Amino acid sequence: MKLYFAPGACSLASRIAALESGIELQTEQVDLASKKTASGADFAALNPKGYVPLLVLDDGSKLTEGPAVLQYLADQNPGAGLAPAHGTLARYQVQEWLNYIGTEIHKTYSVMFNPACTAEAREAAIAGLSRRYDYVEQQLAGRDYLIGAQFTVADCYLFVTTSWGAHLKIDLLSSRPKLQGYMGRIAARPAVQAALKAEGLM
Repeated sequence: MKLYFAPGACSLASRIAALESGIELQTEQVDLASKKTASGADFAALNPKGYVPLLVLDDGSKLTEGPAVLQYLADQNPGAGLAPAHGTLARYQVQEWLNYIGTEIHKTYSVMFNPACTAEAREAAIAGLSRRYDYVEQQLAGRDYLIGAQFTVADCYLFVTTSWGAHLKIDLLSSRPKLQGYMGRIAARPAVQAALKAEGLM
């Protein structure tokens, strides 16, 4: 399998999931501005959506969209425990979190990555993030991870999106001690450390 990624983008969650699962991936970096890969290929031809992650399977099949890629990787090694068993409530809770992170958190950041973002738009986005992270803080009460004691692909995704706050100079953690502890626990995981190093982020 081959993962097309951009350093620090949501594709980082897929790299973390693969490392947690013991899955060996080929990787190739994408310049999202030029839509060129490190080898000079036209990324838009590989993925007309134009964004990462793109996972190319050994048979040439392609998967896009972070939550889909994450669940696929989790299911390649069920023993790693990155997704609960199919049909269990916990499995649907992971899907619930993946949806929340993708639609409520990830998308709220998106406006601030646009160079044309105005001060007013940034302020509105930060206010929206604050409400969403207040909910996350409440849900982390008594839990090590999003669904409890089990680390899952939803945690891979939330870790990456929450990390964007520091990049954008948004303080998400000082007023949310549970979220701060959560981020510290995940950052200390060997697979997360390896993923960050692989993308030049530490």
